[in-house]
Amino acid sequence: MIIQLTKGISEQEINAIHEKLAAINHKGTEVKTQIGHYIIGIGKGEFDIRNLGNTSGISDIHMVSDDYKLVSKKWKVNPTVIDLGDGVTIADGGLALMAGPCSIESEEQIKKVIDHLVANGVKIMRGGVFKPRSSPYSFRGMGIDGLKMWYELARAAGIKIVTEVMQVSQIEEMYDYVDIYQVGARNTQNFNLLDELGKIDKAVMIKRGISGTVEELLYSAEYVFSGGNEKLILCERGIRTYERASRNTLDLNAVPILKAKSHLPVVVDPSHGIGIRQYVPAMALAAVMSGADGIIFETHEIPEKAFSDGQQTLNFEESSKLIKQLNQTFELRNSF
Repeated sequence: MIIQLTKGISEQEINAIHEKLAAINHKGTEVKTQIGHYIIGIGKGEFDIRNLGNTSGISDIHMVSDDYKLVSKKWKVNPTVIDLGDGVTIADGGLALMAGPCSIESEEQIKKVIDHLVANGVKIMRGGVFKPRSSPYSFRGMGIDGLKMWYELARAAGIKIVTEVMQVSQIEEMYDYVDIYQVGARNTQNFNLLDELGKIDKAVMIKRGISGTVEELLYSAEYVFSGGNEKLILCERGIRTYERASRNTLDLNAVPILKAKSHLPVVVDPSHGIGIRQYVPAMALAAVMSGADGIIFETHEIPEKAFSDGQQTLNFEESSKLIKQLNQTFELRNSF
C-alpha cells in the first residue's frame, strides 16, 4: 500500500502510523520526495483499511498490488509531468522532441547542431560527454569540460540538455550543467547509481536495459522514486534479440504497456532501437502512433564523420524532414 502523508506531519504522528502498520504485520518504509511524503507498507494478510484511514497525518491510502508501487499507475490519478522550465515539458498527451549527436565532439559541432535544432523548433538537445563504448580504444567523450562548454552554448540559445551519467562520482559535477540525467541501457540495473539519482532534484531518463523486460525497467524507476526523486522518464530504446537484421529490436509493444502500467512519461529512441539510418524515420513515426510522449534521435551535420554511431545518425536534411513528419503524425494521432 501507499500511504500519502499530510504536509507538516509530526514525527509523533509518523511513529503512530508505523505502530499501526506493525500491528497488521506490515513493514513501513518512509519516502520523502520533492513533491510528496509517503509510507510504503509491505506485508501479507487482509486488514480493515478503516483502521488506518482515520489515523492523524494520513491524507490518503492506495492499495497497489504491483511490487513497483510508486511508479505504478494504480495510485496516481494524474500522469507525471516533467517541467524543465521555460515552457519545456515532457508529459502524457504531448510530443517532446530531443535530438543531437551521439557524442559531443567540438564547439563548432555543438553550434551547428544548436542552430539546426533552433531552426526546427526543437527545445532539447541530446549528446554524450561520457561515452560507454564496447571498445576501450573508441572515442569516449569530452568529459566535464565538454559539458560546461555545451551548457553555455545551449543556454544562450534556450536549449535544454539531456546527457548520460555513467557513475555516482559524476552526478555532483554534472548537476549544474544538465536538465535531464540519462541512465543508459548498460546502467539500468546499476542500483548504486539509481539510489544516488534518487537524492537529486533533476529529471532522470532511464533507458530500458539491453535485454531488460518492461517490468525490470519499472523496477529501475522505482529505485529512483523510492530514493526521493519523482522526476522520472521511461525510455524504450530497443532490446537485444536473436534478430541480426538490425542493431536491436525496437519494442513498440512496450509503449502502450508502460503507459498502462505507469504514470511516468514514455520516450522512444529509434536511433538505438534499430541502428540503421534509413529505417530510423519509419520507426520514429511508428513510435508516435504507438502513443510515445517523446522521441529522442541522433543527428549530425555529416554522420559519416561522426566520432560514434554514424550508421544510425540522420544528417540535418533528414532530421528536418523527420521533425516535420513527427509533428504531422502527432496531429494525426490527436485527431483520432
